Amino acid sequence: MSASEKVKAIAEQTSGKVEKEAGRAVGNESATAEGSAKESRGHLRGAKEKAKDAFKK
Repeated sequence: MSASEKVKAIAEQTSGKVEKEAGRAVGNESATAEGSAKESRGHLRGAKEKAKDAFKK
């Protein structure tokens, strides 16, 4: 996995988790859903990069 893509994936996961938890704390369902979506995109980005690495070998 390229370093920049790994950093992007981790950053997206982290920001999504923070947004999700902040939304839960204040009772904002929209922010909670948006945070969950961001976190999921981060996980998918990481999985995509791992798959690309697996095929390179």
